[in-house]
Amino acid sequence: MRDFRPTKRALRLCQWLTAAAILGFPVMARAQDEAGGPPPDTTGTLPASGYANTIAGEFTPARGFDIIKTNRGSLNISVYGLFRSLTQFPANQTYTDHLGRERTVATRNDINWHRTFAWFTGFFYDPRFRYNISLWSLGTTEQTLLFGNLQYRANRYVGFGVGVAPNLTNRSLQGSWPFWAGSDRQMVEEALRGGFASGFWVTGDPASRFSYTASINRSLSQLGIKSSQDNRDYSYSASVKWMPTTGEFGPRGGLGDLEHHERLATQFGASACTAKEGRYAPLGTPPNAAQIKLSDGVNPFDLGALADTVTVTTLTYSAMSIDAGFKYRGFSFQSEYTYRQLSNFIATGPIPNQTIIDQGFFVQGMHMVVPKYLGVYATYGSIKDDFKRYPYEISGGTSYYPFGNRSWRLNLHLIYVKDCPASSSFGYYTAGQTGTTISIGTDILL
Repeated sequence: MRDFRPTKRALRLCQWLTAAAILGFPVMARAQDEAGGPPPDTTGTLPASGYANTIAGEFTPARGFDIIKTNRGSLNISVYGLFRSLTQFPANQTYTDHLGRERTVATRNDINWHRTFAWFTGFFYDPRFRYNISLWSLGTTEQTLLFGNLQYRANRYVGFGVGVAPNLTNRSLQGSWPFWAGSDRQMVEEALRGGFASGFWVTGDPASRFSYTASINRSLSQLGIKSSQDNRDYSYSASVKWMPTTGEFGPRGGLGDLEHHERLATQFGASACTAKEGRYAPLGTPPNAAQIKLSDGVNPFDLGALADTVTVTTLTYSAMSIDAGFKYRGFSFQSEYTYRQLSNFIATGPIPNQTIIDQGFFVQGMHMVVPKYLGVYATYGSIKDDFKRYPYEISGGTSYYPFGNRSWRLNLHLIYVKDCPASSSFGYYTAGQTGTTISIGTDILL
């Protein structure tokens, strides 16, 4: 297989775009001053009786706009939107999976209104009893869903929730979206993480600067899986977080120090999950389960994924992650290590692998080169896998915040990936790609 490198044309385009963003900053900033200054930052999470509503991951609204408030209830509306162009090079390529079979890489060249969220949130009778109705739409795949969750916070030590929520496999699933360097997750997380499903969880802050969450979910991911196709097994996960120095890590705990911490802010955490997963589809038909991918990007429930003519019907997914980050005077750093094991395979025939272990690690740093307005970042991530493919990525880019806050962002994101293990229409990645990806996008959160 050829070892593709970024093309000179692609690199030249990136250089021009970065230069345009930097040179355009003074003009846009001056225009803001003439117009009377930027609008207020509306992106902080709406508190529930003083407790941040962050467990819901992607389903956590921003501060939004209050429509009504009474003694019996309230209604707030918050919205998110992303428009993005994404191009992958080279356009035509193939790769060899772990069984030596040649597969075609389905490279993308998209321009889309990519993602929409609308949240309708508030309290009902008691300010500690909160609801969240979420409207989610992905233009890339023409999917639209309406769902929600309910939360009751008894006190600082314990709160309860039911509804659609994350499996607690990685830190990025626990409230930080969309305050990332780019508009989607990095390769390691996207390849090894769990997803979102209906469940019940308990959360609280039992000690100063320390919090916990434990969750029981219907499955590792319920997207595309009807209740009638589900099995009788659940997913179990838990996570802890410690912020020893300042007791906070910025809005949502996301990347980027727009807030310019004068004191060192630190965050450390650990997460773990186990789930018995099935195909959620009859033999002889494609699997509905799509969350888990092998390190070559193949769905383990596909026919012949682990042995020719053999289909895996169930397996056990187990994962553990530890993460650490800091922010200080415009600099921010985030790292995470993930250990994932697939085991207890039940299949229609013999398979050579009874246990498959993947270990992923990534580091990401960002610097606000123009405080509050322009940040530059870089990422490295790799996976040590049993198939000895050793995929990795080197990525980076720049984010420009025209209003000097997180409400509106312009982003240029560049990736070089080798033997990509992740595959999703949601994110940046296509299974098997070796080459360059260029993403240019703009998003708002209100």
